[in-house]
Amino acid sequence: MTAPRSARPSIARRMSGVIALATVVALSLAACTGGDDPGVTEGGQGFPDDGCTHITVATSSEKVNMLDELAKAFKDSPEHKGLDTCATVRPTNVSSGNATRFLTSGEDWPSDDQTLWPTLWSPASTVWTDRVAAAASQNLVGDPKSFTRTPIVFGMPEPMAEALGWPGKPISITDLSRLCQDPAGWGAVGKDIWGAFKISKTNPNTSTTGLSTILMQSYEASGKAEGLTAADVDASADFSRVFEECVIHYGDTTGNVLTTLYDETQNGANGSAYVSAVALEETSLINYNTGNPDSHTVQPGETLTPPKTKLVAVYPAGGSLWSDNPITVLGADWVTAEQRTAGEAFAAFVQTAAAQKVLPEYGFRPLDESVPLGDLFTAEYGIDPAQPAVTLPKPDVDVISSAIDQWTQVRKPSSVLELIDISGSMDDPIGDGRSRLDGAIQGAQKTLDHFRSTDEIGVWAFTTGITSDEGDGIQVLRDVSALGSDGEKLDSSLEDLHYAQRNGTPLYDSVLLAYEDMRERAEPGRINAIVVLSDGEDTDSSISLDSLIAKIGKSTKEGGDDAPVRIFTIVYGEGADPTALQRIADATGGQLFDASDAARIDLVFASVINNF
Repeated sequence: MTAPRSARPSIARRMSGVIALATVVALSLAACTGGDDPGVTEGGQGFPDDGCTHITVATSSEKVNMLDELAKAFKDSPEHKGLDTCATVRPTNVSSGNATRFLTSGEDWPSDDQTLWPTLWSPASTVWTDRVAAAASQNLVGDPKSFTRTPIVFGMPEPMAEALGWPGKPISITDLSRLCQDPAGWGAVGKDIWGAFKISKTNPNTSTTGLSTILMQSYEASGKAEGLTAADVDASADFSRVFEECVIHYGDTTGNVLTTLYDETQNGANGSAYVSAVALEETSLINYNTGNPDSHTVQPGETLTPPKTKLVAVYPAGGSLWSDNPITVLGADWVTAEQRTAGEAFAAFVQTAAAQKVLPEYGFRPLDESVPLGDLFTAEYGIDPAQPAVTLPKPDVDVISSAIDQWTQVRKPSSVLELIDISGSMDDPIGDGRSRLDGAIQGAQKTLDHFRSTDEIGVWAFTTGITSDEGDGIQVLRDVSALGSDGEKLDSSLEDLHYAQRNGTPLYDSVLLAYEDMRERAEPGRINAIVVLSDGEDTDSSISLDSLIAKIGKSTKEGGDDAPVRIFTIVYGEGADPTALQRIADATGGQLFDASDAARIDLVFASVINNF
């Protein structure tokens, strides 16, 4: 875990990271990363038949390395030897929020490969098992028991934390909020050159960190360290609204934000133009500082290089919630009696002293306090093992629901332009009875409910042979404007794309036109973004990729930009050019999402929209 890593990942290596956005990959087969995964592995990619009972553990991404090691140790344990037949345990990466959504749907696990249907579930927090128990049934989640834990912290580049008085001065969420509100930004503490104070948070609908952070905000606003109520959450709305104003964008997990920050740091920018503080789990901060920003599965022989500027853990003075990492055998119809018995044996094993000694090697704190934490829990890795000084208890389910509902109302407003490729290759089938264009249209339609009436949304399509007021190659389905009550109308406009002419792919020209339009309308206080979906390489642009990057990357390099426009790109289908789309996203501080398996477009599109 502490071996060196190359300074900047290759495009191929980085693509292995974003593939986790489209699939959950069994550890025995491929690397999986920082966990922005909207679905599960498809197409027979599951267990090889080794003659043993197959036990899949659906788990949050940061635990896949650790659970893989525990699965190996399980084979030699008394718990395994007590079974009538051998059992093979392998984890698969699926975010806690997505697993919750799948389990409460009342349907089968969404994978064609039944070997990947989970026997065990290990989300990051019992918050999620409580929600499934409340929304579906207690029997479905069985008897969850925590086996390890990690606190929620704010990771800050060390020089930035020092500017706030770290490590000697306690820093509260209120302190961060004041810095957010101050028009001088970092200038308020004598660091004008750093520009605005920027926070990265994750979407609480899919991420434990995001959910815990909004609860910590409510605790802070109420002045309480226990007994948080729904009324306290309601009263904290204004405090949380201000705090959300500093958010750069949301996401399913912290992995992509940390990867972007890592790349910025390795290339000399120290990340100051990108983000100032990241809400994350302590274990993710440790992974970042070892050179694994996306918490991917470290492969044999892989080298890791620590960042030039490490993150340090700021443990909020008002207290931290902990991710308590339960594990439970699911009471689902697909779990056989043999799997249940083996799953219960593994769940018992991870509580043993032998298993607890493995946890600190992977950046997790054991429940057994007699187990030494080891070298990762030191200042070298930005950690204070004596912190957090205050532990905030997990609120009741109704309080958590109130916090999620409130976030929907107080989250930072967004202004999003969707730019959809309608070139000829979009007629190609994607294997589920739909064409690529069908998938793109339906993916966009299914995400409309995410936006509030006050959020701005626009949709453009691009191909050759068409023109509009916005320029050649562009068809405007909807100008960027407040959605209001236009959801049905926009849904119908998207359907009209089925009948549009489809020719060449002026990708670079279209991205530039969209970027220039969004730059003119971008406002501080909003998430200003473009979502680009394309299934092919550029064939018809008048500008080169290098020229495009130079034009769209200029403002990003200027740390004082208070209304940046970030581009989020979707690699759609096998013919898409990931290199170009990665560079376009990187140039603006956006992210690349992978839908090279085009049948996954609905899930990937939803994952992209979670950023807003």
